[in-house]
Amino acid sequence: MADTSSLTLNVYKKDDLKTVVASGDDAKGAVIAKLAAGTVVAAGDYVATHTNPTGTLTESDPANVPGFTVPKQKAPAPTNLVATPTADGATITASDNA
Repeated sequence: MADTSSLTLNVYKKDDLKTVVASGDDAKGAVIAKLAAGTVVAAGDYVATHTNPTGTLTESDPANVPGFTVPKQKAPAPTNLVATPTADGATITASDNA
């Protein structure tokens, strides 16, 4: 396999191969951001290419990015719960103060 360490990894939406949506290198990756939690991205919705920063090589053919789902983030569990008795139950409060 060819050494790609000096190449730039570019990611595009499949229908717009002119606008780079993420750029990086093979080791650190190219980060696609600002997708809503729960978004399902099908294989091939994004494509990736290699470019040469020095311009000695032309851009590679696009390769389909595998599909992925943006995970939903879980709310943090309540901490430091306090139950204050009332005449008919309790008022429960939480704080993140230690």
